[in-house]
Amino acid sequence: MEKKKNKIKLLAIQMESVIADTENNIRKVKHLLENSLTKHRADFVFLPEVWTCGWECPVFDECAEDITKSHSVSMLKNISRKFNTNIIGGSFIQKKSDGTLANTCPVINRSGELVGTYEKNHLYSYYGCNEGAYVKAGKNGVLVELDGVKIGVSICYDIRFPEIYRAYRKAGADILVNMAAWGASKKIPWDSMTTSRAVENQCYFVALTQTGTLKNGTKNLGHSMIIDYNGNILSEINTVEGAVFAEVDLNEMYDFRGKCTILEDIKENYEVIKI
Repeated sequence: MEKKKNKIKLLAIQMESVIADTENNIRKVKHLLENSLTKHRADFVFLPEVWTCGWECPVFDECAEDITKSHSVSMLKNISRKFNTNIIGGSFIQKKSDGTLANTCPVINRSGELVGTYEKNHLYSYYGCNEGAYVKAGKNGVLVELDGVKIGVSICYDIRFPEIYRAYRKAGADILVNMAAWGASKKIPWDSMTTSRAVENQCYFVALTQTGTLKNGTKNLGHSMIIDYNGNILSEINTVEGAVFAEVDLNEMYDFRGKCTILEDIKENYEVIKI
């Protein structure tokens, strides 16, 4: 019997945040989402890291939101209901009940319900940045299942840690996503690592980052992509604001995994002998 095709439509929004202007950024993302979803009726929508406030750690506290009262999350809920789509909402700075901050991704289903969150596990604190001084690191990965599709969520600096993606793949991930505010000076690592995570885990990969100039004159990279399980770029965008879109067939990926069973070759441990 011929397999039923399991095709899904993926849409990722690339944008430039206005530093510390949450309401302006909400209006901008709402406009980009409505325009893109009118053109592409996507099943899953992805947004970049800290799109609500931009990548500027000292403004995190003033831009932080209680998730139960968040204007940004409320807007995403309305969009999901209006366009009948699932949203993996990039990240905003969440002020938690204990007063700590977290770089948090909200996950919203087609009914506009907040079904889960992921808190960035690895905090970038190099080359003049000190994210760890402003937000608290999450403790675990989050594999969210929407419409029967399993998505492993990660944010920016997480991409440098292949262990979390392997854990997602072992847990049954179909799609991996990294939502970032990635510096333009690090294009080779971005292109290399996102493609590698797709290939080594035989997953579709949504590699999404912000574009635009930061306060200190440095730039975000842009170059958001949707990559298939073989490392082919299905859709990409350069430095402009806009969207990447692709329709993918999960059954093609499952067939490939059945022919190339790399997970069966993983050893329980990799002992290193020094000689």
